[in-house]
Amino acid sequence: MPVQNAPVLTLTLNPTLDMSSDADHVVAEDKIRCDAPTLDPGGGGINVARAIGILGGQATALVALAGFRGQQVAALLTRENVPHVVVEIPGETRLSLAVGDRAARTQYRFVMPGPLWGADENAACLATIKSHLCAGQFVVLSGSMPPGISDSFIQDCSAFTAEAGAKLVLDTTGGDLLNGNARVTVLRLDKVESEAMAGHPLPSTQDAADFAQGLIARGVAEMVILGRGKDGSVLATKDTAWHGSGPDVTVHSKVGAGDSFLGAFTLALARGDTPKTALAHGVAAASAAVMSAATALCAKRDVDALLPRITVTEI
Repeated sequence: MPVQNAPVLTLTLNPTLDMSSDADHVVAEDKIRCDAPTLDPGGGGINVARAIGILGGQATALVALAGFRGQQVAALLTRENVPHVVVEIPGETRLSLAVGDRAARTQYRFVMPGPLWGADENAACLATIKSHLCAGQFVVLSGSMPPGISDSFIQDCSAFTAEAGAKLVLDTTGGDLLNGNARVTVLRLDKVESEAMAGHPLPSTQDAADFAQGLIARGVAEMVILGRGKDGSVLATKDTAWHGSGPDVTVHSKVGAGDSFLGAFTLALARGDTPKTALAHGVAAASAAVMSAATALCAKRDVDALLPRITVTEI
């Protein structure tokens, strides 16, 4: 197994307790009889750390947790042997409910709001992050931002990361990313986010690559990844862009595909692989994740089987 040369710290500011189940039918106003639920710790950074563990690496998850559901999330992380650091905040960690309709082969996802942050929560979380940074580390800030988070949080976090000699991997929205002041090593956007930022559709991989390299030229990040759903992902650096795609697979649930991609991609970089190779690992993990049911992430056996079938071409 390849050696992980660099440590990884993931940041989850708005985690969830993920509850998933299935029912024969989901019909408005009916009492829906569901299967026994599955509980998982959720939120972008948590899932990235879990995916890294699944794939044979290790990441420490720094998580802002609140209330009884926060205690459940911490217990589930312990059950999965995910090292974690807890920032305790007031309120109650949010709940995310996914219910699959077996007859229609569809899935419904209901996400509750997280606790409201104030100045104290912002300061406590930044201080805890700063105390856990080290040189050479990959720091993955992923997932939605909680209500009340400061407008400067991403810039503050990126400044601390750069000062420590660590590398920031960003997969979230919020803050003024386009001003180029956030020192970001990798920025990942999904198709909706990238087209919203561009202000127009990006129908082709060439369009996506041009937009990504434009972000790099503006100083937004050193590398930009644009997820394109079933069409794979585009990765751009200052000089080159690649398109990574895989074979058609049976889709059971799209939940966790982006987080699985980012976990595999970051782990590959932490092992010293090139960005091109990391892209192949990310695409394989995303494809494996959609093959899994409900809120499950990628399975290592599926990633290993898919990896030789991933195509990475220069754009």
